[in-house]
Amino acid sequence: MDAYYAAVEQRDNPELRGKPVAVGGSAARGVVAAASYEARAFGVRSALPSVTAKRRCPELIFVKPRFDVYRAVSAQIREIFAEHTDLIEPLSLDEAYLDVTENKQNIGIATEIATLIRARIKEVTGLNASAGISYCKFLAKMASDLNKPNGQAVITPAMGPGFVATLPVKKFHGIGPATAAKMENLGIETGADLREKPLAFLQEHFGKAGGWYYRIARGSDDRPVQPDRPRKSIGAEDTFTSDIFELEVAKAELAPLVAKVWRHCEDRGFSGKTVTVKVKYADFQIITRSRTIHGSIRCEGKLRELAVSLLEATFPASKGIRLLGITLSSPVSESDTLEAQLSLPI
Repeated sequence: MDAYYAAVEQRDNPELRGKPVAVGGSAARGVVAAASYEARAFGVRSALPSVTAKRRCPELIFVKPRFDVYRAVSAQIREIFAEHTDLIEPLSLDEAYLDVTENKQNIGIATEIATLIRARIKEVTGLNASAGISYCKFLAKMASDLNKPNGQAVITPAMGPGFVATLPVKKFHGIGPATAAKMENLGIETGADLREKPLAFLQEHFGKAGGWYYRIARGSDDRPVQPDRPRKSIGAEDTFTSDIFELEVAKAELAPLVAKVWRHCEDRGFSGKTVTVKVKYADFQIITRSRTIHGSIRCEGKLRELAVSLLEATFPASKGIRLLGITLSSPVSESDTLEAQLSLPI
């Protein structure tokens, strides 16, 4: 979807249409969750600190997120996908992979399917979508950004290796700024540079990810579309209107985040064994503290206990805290749970 959260807000509030809109944050605190294309023209992007966004675009309008609405619209879009295929792998509320090799309407051209889906989304939701069509997930993702907004692009098997060769590695999906900088220090600036490096070299410098970089440099990605991809984590975070310096205040702010995470865990039947607490300071430095237990966390009280102990380890704070977050991860399977039960002493 194109500028999804912001587009929903502009759809529902005519006064926002044609204006620079940022969802999330405020003029003084927080970060931008999504930005309209009018705001992007000023360099406003998601994850940008709100104060920086306002500096870049003085006319920027901040809107509180309405995730219940975004989820409802996302469900409508999923229903449209399901008219064509059951092989749907959601990445987020506004993005998904679809395998249309075999599709319910027996349409032989993937670009035609993408055009139909985009038109149907516009008809049902009033929102614009863009599509990328290719023979593998990596290139479909890269193609989806080529003709945004409200467009689509194709990367054929014949085009794939050449497309990757000319692409700067910093634009590769899944390669962040730190990894891109490391690659550039190793003389790797484009896909062609990456393809020249032997597998052993990439594994030496990037570990397990080296094999992945070796394959995508050749336009190769054999990952299937996974309709039932299991959730790996559930988290929540909050940015405060005033910086926090005291432990007791931080504990009080952490409590509702713990409750929110546990509520989502119960709703989704999710169970995990690793708790991570995230702390962002006033200067935007971020630290995390994690702990993994044997078995699984079975109640909100245990989650709170572990989160508080991790938070305490970050005090005394030498600078103000502007954001706290908590995540439960390392999903526990039924076999893990059964093993833990059987290991209990009698």
